[in-house]
Amino acid sequence: MEIPRQKLAIYTWGNASAFDRGKAVFAIKPSGIAYGDLKSEDLVVVDLEGRVVEGKLNPSSDTETHRVLFRDFEGLGGIVHTHSTHAAAWAQARLSVPVFGTTHADHGAEEIPCTPVMSEEAVKNNYELETGNLIVETFRRKNIDPAHMAMVLVAGHGPFTWGKNAMQAIYHAAVLEEVCRMALLTLTLKPDAETLPEHIIRKHWERKHGPNASYGQK
Repeated sequence: MEIPRQKLAIYTWGNASAFDRGKAVFAIKPSGIAYGDLKSEDLVVVDLEGRVVEGKLNPSSDTETHRVLFRDFEGLGGIVHTHSTHAAAWAQARLSVPVFGTTHADHGAEEIPCTPVMSEEAVKNNYELETGNLIVETFRRKNIDPAHMAMVLVAGHGPFTWGKNAMQAIYHAAVLEEVCRMALLTLTLKPDAETLPEHIIRKHWERKHGPNASYGQK
């Protein structure tokens, strides 16, 4: 319900999941159900083999993508997929998001990656599963740690975010949308805008996530 509350998707768009790693199952939004009609008993529980183990409705059409990410990325407890306007615009432009400012650096010390466009062969194979594979391969090819960069843009499609639980994943989805909006405005004001210097990027990342982090309360 936080997805429409944060204005990250409308009607039935988008989905969220929560993973119980001990039981190796995850609960996910059912396909095609409007947020206003959604009840807790509508959620569908799926195992890591893709089998529905609880629930009467069809799971989200993006279930296979969630399954791949839970399987291949360690530490994930929740995943969110939205169609938020500015993040989707960067995905449609097939562009990664540069680190222009400290808001971005607070949540990731590198550009927010955008995947390549999926091949025709992969689409014909299993589109949703291959979307997950594409995300995983992009992070491996770019040598990005998913624990440090909890967001990605799928070219031509839209954003996926994750976290230690579903609420942290939706937080990252809201952050991603705002960072993408800021980046677009930055380039509108100054098309040749430079990225933030590395020493400032590292300072903001480390003070929030480093071993001697000073942000927040003890």
